[in-house]
Amino acid sequence: MPEIILATFNARYEHPSLGLRCLMANLGPLAGRAAMREFTLETRAAEAAEVLLDLSPRIVGLGVYVWNARESAALAAELKAIKPELVIVMGGPEAGRGGRAARHADYVICGEGEKAFPELCSRLLAGERPAEKFIAAEPPDPSGLELPYGLYSDDDIANRVTYAEASRGCPFGCEFCLSSLDKAVRYFPEAKLFAAWEALLARGARRFKFTDRSFNLDLARASAVLEFFLARMKPGLFLHFEMVPDRFPEELFGLLKKFPAGSLQLEIGLQTFDEPTAARIGRRQDCAAAERSIARLRADTAAYIHSDLIAGLPGEGLASFAAGFDRLYALRPHEIQLGILKRLPGAPIARHDGEYGMVYSPEPPYEVRATSLISFPEMQGLRRFARYWDLVANSGLFPETAARLCAGPSPFAAFAAFSRWLYGRTGQTHAISRSRLRELCSQYLAERLGVPASECAGMLERDARQASLAGRAGSARQDRRRA
Repeated sequence: MPEIILATFNARYEHPSLGLRCLMANLGPLAGRAAMREFTLETRAAEAAEVLLDLSPRIVGLGVYVWNARESAALAAELKAIKPELVIVMGGPEAGRGGRAARHADYVICGEGEKAFPELCSRLLAGERPAEKFIAAEPPDPSGLELPYGLYSDDDIANRVTYAEASRGCPFGCEFCLSSLDKAVRYFPEAKLFAAWEALLARGARRFKFTDRSFNLDLARASAVLEFFLARMKPGLFLHFEMVPDRFPEELFGLLKKFPAGSLQLEIGLQTFDEPTAARIGRRQDCAAAERSIARLRADTAAYIHSDLIAGLPGEGLASFAAGFDRLYALRPHEIQLGILKRLPGAPIARHDGEYGMVYSPEPPYEVRATSLISFPEMQGLRRFARYWDLVANSGLFPETAARLCAGPSPFAAFAAFSRWLYGRTGQTHAISRSRLRELCSQYLAERLGVPASECAGMLERDARQASLAGRAGSARQDRRRA
């Protein structure tokens, strides 16, 4: 039986934990005494506890994130109630930055754990109990780490996204992001990465999602990775990268143009078009350059463009956010993700709480509930807008209908009116079937916008036909949003 179990709750089965695999790969002599177990958010705490305790471990290491904090806390409580002598070690942003789940842990590793976790386990297995609960881990040099890619099983490769990283850290200081606390960008050696990825490709890996916060920061390194995959391009190969929005030199465009349709997704995190707001939260961004980049990516490449906006940033009101949405909508990204600001434990965004009347939920994921410029009811309306936008626009199931719902001088105002009507009619944001949503869209278009019933029917029929043809892409989009 393994003495050490590494475990976590993933958002969905399709999204395996890169963090657990990084820890397992760097356990050294302890690797033979360890095992991994992954659950999803649907797994009940008692069921997860049963799986883990059946292995009779002495140490359980839990990866804790904002999306699984409740589940992790509940699991730790169950484990301690049943087996008090079990040592629980937590790591991950939600534990390491003072998150609530940490109260159930014996030890918390703050920072990247590839070195600190095996050192702690060695001491614990030798019978030593360190006095300090919180253990500060220095960021390791990536060149000295073992890579985790060999720990993706054949089942992982066949059925799940393959998470990868070429670098860690971020040089930017966006206060809503925990990466702002780690200023140095550290790179993995290319030769080791390419050899590991070559082995994955040979085993059939086709869906890669890179976790780098600013993949295109170093043009030479980004180009090398893109060229590696371009040279091995084949049907089904899909790559996701998060890009800095205003850093697209000519050489990068030249490479991106070479990727065929369906092979490349670029996540362009704008967050806000309001420059005073961006400056207030330490986000260095040339909004005009970002705008030009997105327009050119749409015009000159086949990449799928996913772009983000955050509602509720300190000092940004509803009118400014709406104007930013309209500006982004005009650039025609394939997907606009509307996020609600979260105050992650330890993130510097908390310094604005008093001045800008920031009120957050006390429970994970700590979303903002109101600000001095956006009331609680208005914030709730934005939350519903974001949900309905996912269902209608981002799903890819209603392309023509979504465009019609956004028609007018302000796409934001037009869709917000639909959002209010839809919530008034249903009183719900979840558990709306596709057929029911189709009926409601048709009803709204006919009643409120005066679109003839026959035209509504034709529009929805064309949408259904197009969605059927693009069903696989639509499913992939939904999977990526849940990552």
